[in-house]
Amino acid sequence: MSVGEKGVAVMMSVRMAPHLPLIFLFMIHGVSADWDVSYSPSHICALKDSSVIMNCTYTYPTGYQIRKVFWTKNPVEGIEPPDLSEDPEYSQRLQYLGDEQQNCTVRLSHVTQKDEHMYCFRFITNRTEGSWTGYPGVTLTVTDLQVESPERVTEGHNVRLTCKSSCALTDRATFIWYRNSQPLTERRDRNNQLLLQSVRREDAGRYSCALQGHTYISPASYLNVMYPPNSASVSISPSGEIKEEDSVTLSCSSDSNPPPEISWIKGGETVGSGRIYSISKIRSDHSGEYKCKSRYEDINKYSAVTLNVMYPPRNVSVSITGSGEIVEGESVTLICSSDSNPPPEISWFKGGMFVGSGRIYRISKIRSDHSGEYKCKSINEHGEKYSDVVTLNVMYPPRNISVSITGSGEIVEGDSVTLICSSDSNPPALNFSWFKEDQSSSVGSGQSFSALQSGRFYCEAHNQHGSQRSDTVTVTVKGRLVILYISIGVVCGAAAIISMALIGRSRMKRRNDTQESQMNHCRRHHDRHKACDVEMNIPIYENVGLGKKRP
Repeated sequence: MSVGEKGVAVMMSVRMAPHLPLIFLFMIHGVSADWDVSYSPSHICALKDSSVIMNCTYTYPTGYQIRKVFWTKNPVEGIEPPDLSEDPEYSQRLQYLGDEQQNCTVRLSHVTQKDEHMYCFRFITNRTEGSWTGYPGVTLTVTDLQVESPERVTEGHNVRLTCKSSCALTDRATFIWYRNSQPLTERRDRNNQLLLQSVRREDAGRYSCALQGHTYISPASYLNVMYPPNSASVSISPSGEIKEEDSVTLSCSSDSNPPPEISWIKGGETVGSGRIYSISKIRSDHSGEYKCKSRYEDINKYSAVTLNVMYPPRNVSVSITGSGEIVEGESVTLICSSDSNPPPEISWFKGGMFVGSGRIYRISKIRSDHSGEYKCKSINEHGEKYSDVVTLNVMYPPRNISVSITGSGEIVEGDSVTLICSSDSNPPALNFSWFKEDQSSSVGSGQSFSALQSGRFYCEAHNQHGSQRSDTVTVTVKGRLVILYISIGVVCGAAAIISMALIGRSRMKRRNDTQESQMNHCRRHHDRHKACDVEMNIPIYENVGLGKKRP
């Protein structure tokens, strides 16, 4: 606004006496050709922390001389406007680029939002009425930059980022883009938009923008690129050998965005969830394949790892192949079973004596002396354990059949001789048959047999695996005396003499008494029985010998 008459502006000097009112005369372009201040442009949108140049020219009538020029802000009618060069907030940032003739351009550096005002140029001449403030002045708006981007974008899609300001920047600017504080040198454009085509996961990051030639950089905005997992992977901690009672941690890694749902599967059953699966005091039954399942929307990815838990032998046992009885001559296989990791070394023992090694112990054509208690020992680097014993009971038919005689060596006619049949067999023979030579049918049964007559006898022993007969034994009976000879070395026999005298009862009695006394003496001294026989002059009955073969 200007106040003038006949085209001449009347101005009151700022140096007028204090009792006179201060009058501001503001110029409206085109009203006066003599008093004038022009701004180009009159509105400036400046970037925060940038420098602003306010272009300005001024004119005044001929005959006036400039005494003072300065810039002020937000002038108020009736109040002398302050000189910004004298304001501490501006003195270091404000630089007058004009002169005292017509150029009134000024530079304001490092502008902030607090600098948003109307700035006016004022000059004072040598005459009292010669002061002028150019109003309205230059309106300054200070803006920062903001990156506008979608919250998320799916890999393969296009995305557009915009560098926005709160006002239209006055200067024709070239935009510079940064990702993670690194300039995208190929992204320099006068357009304030950044177009990313077929966005990749590598394009994710913090984006910011700036204007070329300016130090100010916008706050960063994060571009979140969504993508499914390409794969999942599992790691085991600790690595190396895993022993019972150790603690183990399985970790599943997946590169999807957002992070996928992770679950753990063993043997078709879900055993846990989350990226980490821990097992404290691991047991052997924890061994097996574990799968990490990574789920992203409708996409599942799997990764597998195997836990191999080491432990000492246990549950050691012996099994015998086949079923039923073990018969001599057959083949028998013993198998040692052991639960351990790693697999053990196996040793075999019979009654405490080492007899073989390996998981399988085989006996071909087994004999009776193979019978006994067997056990196996299982050993690995983590410990050892013995099995319980198993007993091999080898069955075989009767053998080593023999006949023995019981009773006194003196048998009176009419008495019997008891023969006993002995057998080595497994199971023990329960059936015994007695035969007399040259007879097809048996003459008796049972383990013992009483022979009442002379003859050659033998026994047969039977079990379910076979039978065998003994050698023959000869029994001879004559008169009133049966004498048995057994070829077993020196036989101390006592001769029994029966004297019957028909002549002379008294003489016979005396003779008998004498013979009885002598016989008793011979029985006590049996090694001299031949002499006794001679001295006693006793008639001898015909002796019948029983001969028996010894096996």
